[in-house]
Amino acid sequence: MTRNLTVYIISFVAYVLAQVFFKNLVLFNTGFCFLYVIFILMMPIETSNLFLMAAGFVIGFTVDVFYNSLGLHAFTMVFIAYLRNYWLGTITPQGGYDPGAMPNLPSQGVQWFLVYTMPLVFLHHLILFLVESTGTLFWYSMLKTISSLIFTMTVIVILQYLLPQRSRA
Repeated sequence: MTRNLTVYIISFVAYVLAQVFFKNLVLFNTGFCFLYVIFILMMPIETSNLFLMAAGFVIGFTVDVFYNSLGLHAFTMVFIAYLRNYWLGTITPQGGYDPGAMPNLPSQGVQWFLVYTMPLVFLHHLILFLVESTGTLFWYSMLKTISSLIFTMTVIVILQYLLPQRSRA
């Protein structure tokens, strides 16, 4: 248990540092990479909603401190953390998940991984950009959402192939 906690703390720090260092990395003034979202999505499948929402709040609040965004990232991360287990239940494979399974690309496959992550990352970006624009610039927010989704998912998939993955919790 302490080994897993250490790994999650190191992952937390790594994702926050990556997000802070690359926050000015923007493609064509519309595509933003919000890499920290993957921290919640890569938690073990059996993780409780309460723990996910607490972790989502902590990482979102930490990013808010660096972005000076007054709780916007914390709100979207708690929402994604809340939806995650319901979405996992919806896309459960026919035989179910193995005990201790990790929702990562090497253990679950590309198709399952994209079906799992893309809707949640899309919702994160959509809520983030709509609340940021106070709902007044809908089409521009949609452009930012789609371009950021493509950018973020590309980076996430590349990282899934480059970084060593644990197959069990």
